[in-house]
Amino acid sequence: MNSLLVDTGFLISLADPTKLHHTAAVTYFKEALAHGVPIYLSSIVASEFHVKQPVSDLGLRNFIVLPFNIDHALRCGDLMKHMKRDAGDDRVSVKDDVKIIAQCSCDEISHLITLDEQTLVKYLARFNELKLVSTKAILLSNGFDASWFHNGQAQLIP
Repeated sequence: MNSLLVDTGFLISLADPTKLHHTAAVTYFKEALAHGVPIYLSSIVASEFHVKQPVSDLGLRNFIVLPFNIDHALRCGDLMKHMKRDAGDDRVSVKDDVKIIAQCSCDEISHLITLDEQTLVKYLARFNELKLVSTKAILLSNGFDASWFHNGQAQLIP
């Protein structure tokens, strides 16, 4: 893992100790810091989080804030040409997800951590299958897995 972009579900879990995946989110966050993995916070994700809670509550000094710029916009448009939105998937959510994927692609962010298996992970997998992006998804709902920080290698003895 050379870098990590966090999504809104991750931030909500990180910030709220009552959330089901809070412990996993905190562990991923601490491990990323301990391993010197840059943690990116997309301005798109920040705006989504800020709807319910001030983004400044997150302690932004640990994040590299990633604005959505013209390179990201152009990459997003290119990606959108290669996909069709599934019936039932919210148009606005999918557009935001593809914007986040475009940011990962442009900035060569190796991993994206999310709870959104329904759209974000699904569309990321499709773009990976088409060899349009190489970012890997980490599903927070699967719990903490240290192998992400060791090139996919799991410990033989726990």
